[in-house]
Amino acid sequence: MASKFVYMDYNATTPLRPEVKDLMKDALDVYANASSMHESGRRARAEIEKARAQVASLIDASNPQTVFFTSGGSESNNTVFMTMYHLAKKGTRKKIITTAIEHPCVLNSAKYLQDEGFPVVFLPVDADGRIDMERYRKELGPDVLLVSVMAANNEIGTVEDIAEIARLAKENGALVHTDATQAVGKIPVSVKAWKVDYLTMSCHKIYGPKGIGALYIRQGAPIEPLIRGGHQEAGVRAGTYNNLGIIGFGKAAELAKAELDEYREHVGALRNRLRDKIKASIPHVRINGHPEFVLPNTLNVSFPGAEGESILLYLDLAGIQVSTGSACASGSLDPSHVLLATGLGPELAHGSIRFSLGKYTTEEEVDYVAAQLPPIIERLRKMSTVSAEDALTQH
Repeated sequence: MASKFVYMDYNATTPLRPEVKDLMKDALDVYANASSMHESGRRARAEIEKARAQVASLIDASNPQTVFFTSGGSESNNTVFMTMYHLAKKGTRKKIITTAIEHPCVLNSAKYLQDEGFPVVFLPVDADGRIDMERYRKELGPDVLLVSVMAANNEIGTVEDIAEIARLAKENGALVHTDATQAVGKIPVSVKAWKVDYLTMSCHKIYGPKGIGALYIRQGAPIEPLIRGGHQEAGVRAGTYNNLGIIGFGKAAELAKAELDEYREHVGALRNRLRDKIKASIPHVRINGHPEFVLPNTLNVSFPGAEGESILLYLDLAGIQVSTGSACASGSLDPSHVLLATGLGPELAHGSIRFSLGKYTTEEEVDYVAAQLPPIIERLRKMSTVSAEDALTQH
């Protein structure tokens, strides 16, 4: 085992921050069913409603009752898409517009609707990962039911112009959903400014517990429950409340909002430091993602002539934990669908590493990673049958 430990996989998940952990320990005694009318039940309900207001504040939602707790981002996204399934069956609008670079839970939900016979468009993106707005405008029309575009990409960090995307969709009478799982807590997120109908988030991306997320639903927007049962969450999501997770979510959201500017400045500077050191010490690299509209913590780099999983394993031996793509797609030998959509060839896509920094990343850690990388890349390139320069020009 390596003597040093550096975690740079914050986009996959984040550690539970001490303030949240301490509050959750104190909340272990808040065990009562929040649907019960006795004193303990009312106490649990009060804690849940406090957390709901904290989460609503993080996304600039004026009405906390538009925030509904779920088990996480995947459930929230599936709830939206299954709502569209029911609406499309009953109405004249049936077309779904999404993008080629969405998270697998959105892509697979959209493909399910496609398999059920509904028209689905997977918008292409440019080399930086932003959607083709000209194509988007052409696809809009009176037949469009939903536009679903992620706020920020989990692999390359590119941030989309959700406000403009939503404005155009609304002009055509379509509903708008954004998967903001990677954006919340990293950049300003405002359902007021964006004017979306649905927004997805997950607590474990903002230093809170796993197994808890939320779905924002604009007041009056149609919704069909994915999980049917009791009256919890105004009938939108049945099931006994996860008191502990919800309380932790509320605290994590409160802290994320309070520290947003500090986080962006701290992590953004470290990301740029790592990027500049990699470019200065390793020839023939490609930085993936938009140079300006990008998450402050995300750095995706292609190392032509070196295979991504080999880089990851060598870094792991040095105590450095990174990703070759989204954690949700790990186990697949296929190149990243996100990188392929930006025009990268399989060679470059396979040779890409995602460094996702976080609140606890230090300058010392960045410098350690920057020092360990060059000999690893050099070693792997010597074993490759394709030169780095050739691979870079073949994308």
